[in-house]
Amino acid sequence: MTAQKYQKILLAIDFFEGNDDVIQQAVDMAQRYAAELYVMHVDEPVTPVYSADVLTWSNQIFEINEQVKAHKKKRLSELAGELGLDESHTVLADGRPAQCIHQFCDEKNIDLIVMGTHGQHGLALLLGSTANSVLHGSNCDVLAVRIRPS
Repeated sequence: MTAQKYQKILLAIDFFEGNDDVIQQAVDMAQRYAAELYVMHVDEPVTPVYSADVLTWSNQIFEINEQVKAHKKKRLSELAGELGLDESHTVLADGRPAQCIHQFCDEKNIDLIVMGTHGQHGLALLLGSTANSVLHGSNCDVLAVRIRPS
């Protein structure tokens, strides 16, 4: 049996602590298979709750969203620099993470997604997780790397 040959790998990352193992796994897989590595973060913008004050808060919420997005873009750029990736191999998307990841993978013909999983328990397990949604809707292999609490 021949080993799977991955040509394009996506590192789907959040910016929580404990991602070092996830990043290292993606880098190792890309090196092992001499594959192109892409890095993606999906931003779920904060949406205002409708109330009498929505007009008052909407500008502030918009400004906060823009500041958070700028910060994430900077972190994504820094990570790309650390990994020696060209900016064209980084993606900051807006929307639902699983949906954006699936769409990107289909567009770029990604062979493997590497992402972290926090290991959901209780109610969070019933509601699902991003890793679970990506796994069950993906057209390619998914490597879910356990993020251990520090």
